[in-house]
Amino acid sequence: MSILTIMPSGKTVEVGEGTTLLAAILGAEVALNHKCDGKADCGTCHIFVHEGRKGLTRIAREENDKLDSIVGVGSKSRLACQAKVLGTENIKIELLGFV
Repeated sequence: MSILTIMPSGKTVEVGEGTTLLAAILGAEVALNHKCDGKADCGTCHIFVHEGRKGLTRIAREENDKLDSIVGVGSKSRLACQAKVLGTENIKIELLGFV
């Protein structure tokens, strides 16, 4: 289990191994755009991971390709629909796209 802190609200939630950040965010009843239903096609669930990047799966080719097409992407960028929790450390994220 990992503790996910969702900024800017500061809400925290326990997240099990294998859960996507998008599922954890929505499960915590926090709104986040996600138009493609988790297929890495739209990029609307772009977030920043401020802490705990090693506690997430590596960026796959599909996610990397989509991130390359988004304005404002940095070293902390991930797509919430593609990043899965490994359960090894706590994670702190910042939501960028509000509903």
